[in-house]
Formats: sequence, C-alpha cells, structure tokens
Amino acid sequence: MKRTILTFFAAIAILAAHAQFPGWGPQSKIVTDSIHSEILHADRAFNIFLPQSYEVDKEKEYPILYLLHGMMDTNQGWTMRGHLKDVMDQLVASGEATEMIIVTPNAGGNVYAGDWNGYFNMPGWAYEDFFFQEFVPYIESTYRVIGDKQHRAIAGLSMGGGGATSYAQRHPDRFSAVYAMSALMSIPEEGAAPSQNPDDKMAILTKSVIENSCVKFVEEADEARKEQLRSIQWFVDCGDDDFLLDRNIEFTQAMRKAQIPCQFRVRDGGHTWEYWHSALYVSLPFISRTFGK
Repeated sequence: MKRTILTFFAAIAILAAHAQFPGWGPQSKIVTDSIHSEILHADRAFNIFLPQSYEVDKEKEYPILYLLHGMMDTNQGWTMRGHLKDVMDQLVASGEATEMIIVTPNAGGNVYAGDWNGYFNMPGWAYEDFFFQEFVPYIESTYRVIGDKQHRAIAGLSMGGGGATSYAQRHPDRFSAVYAMSALMSIPEEGAAPSQNPDDKMAILTKSVIENSCVKFVEEADEARKEQLRSIQWFVDCGDDDFLLDRNIEFTQAMRKAQIPCQFRVRDGGHTWEYWHSALYVSLPFISRTFGK
C-alpha cells in the first residue's frame, strides 16, 4: 500500500513538472550574442528571443520585433527585469500572441560612468547609422526573419520608447507598428540643463532628444509625410504617475491634429518596471495583430 501511494505521488510530481516545464520538448529561448560595429568601432551586445518552433521547423520564417531598452539600461533589461520570455510563452500558449523573433540591442549602460546612451546619431556615437546599416541587416540575414515592413515592428520604454517612435517616423517604410511605453517623446528646451563640457554624455543625449523631438516631427510634417505615418499602427502607453505623461499627451494631441490614428492608454502606474512588464501583455498581442496587414 505504501509503495502504491509513493508511486501515485511520484506520477503526480512527474505530470506537474511536465506541465510546468514542458521543457522535455522544444522550448523558446533567449540568447545573448554580439556584433562588431565598424561604425561604432566597438562590439555591441544584443539579446534575441527565439520562439519554441524555431529549432523544430528549420524552414519557417518569423516576423520580428525590435524591443528597445531605456536609459541607463542594456540589452539585458527586458530579459532580466521585464521577464520577456515568461510573458511571451504565456501569450503564445493562450493564442493571444503569434510566434515572433524579438531582439533587444544594447544602446546604453551607465551614462554617469561614461557609457554612451541613445538611439540617435551624436558626435562620437552614430548609433542610428549602426542600427539601420549594420544591426538590422545582420539580424535579418543571420536569423530566419521574414524581413519586410508588414512583418517588422518596433517598441520600447522611456528612452527606447522615444527611439522606437522616432525610428518609425523617419523610416516609415521599415515598420508596420510602434508600441511606445512611457516614451521620451521630447524634452522642452527650457527644461534642458545646459553643459559647458563637450564630453558630457548626458548633455549630448539631451541635445539629441531635443533635435529629434517626436512631437515636433508630427507638428512640422507635410501631407506626404503624414500619409506615410498613417501606414503604421501606433500605440502609446503611459502611466498616470509617470513624469513623462505630459510629453506623451503632447505627442498624441499632435497625432490627433494631424489625423494620424494612434491608440493612447493611460493606466495606473509610474516610470517603473512593474508598469513596463504589465505593458507586455498589451503590446505583444497588439503587435501580433498588426503583422501581415
């Protein structure tokens, strides 16, 4: 009898483990790798999420999402703090998100320790050139990516939310959808602290955000540019306690005035990882629905 009970509980444990870790079969995974940039004269790391079927169906190609991190962070942020893999696995299993490749490049680090930050071209840091001329071609030739506008999206948080928005604004032929979280859409010039130090990387970054204001881009767009922006699905998501809420409101007001459709959500929360983690449950299904349209 005792042996029967032990056998029963052992079987239950095995079934529970298999349910929790269906990992005795194919699994999704996040890989950390790097690319050498001739433009930046440096190696740049990236994390890449590969879906469960990636190693099973060697012929299948996938849509791709470029997921950008925020200031002071790196390519590890969405993996370690956003729990991207867990969320994506859950949403794919429930049918709320489609299988896709998700890439987080590294455009940051500790700016106060002298690391470069930012997604724009700046003196000494031509990151946007690197992204479009080296990084995207490398990713989409190395991994099985469909590689057209209708199967390519971009998203990000804070500095990365502004970067994602600006990239799609100035490269509207590249992306089908944008999801901007707590985005650094602009910095009012009167609120930017000037610096006399030409090597002050924070001052250089601030200047680049002002020069590439997402709000001003929409306000100054001609009708031809507005029509290009209408070919993209836009979603802005910002917390009601976020210090960037006003900038996000200004952006959505500019989009509304320009008659460019843009979904806007204000949820309870601030400029925190708790908020951005929860945003994945909205952003990944939204992006999934835009692919192929």
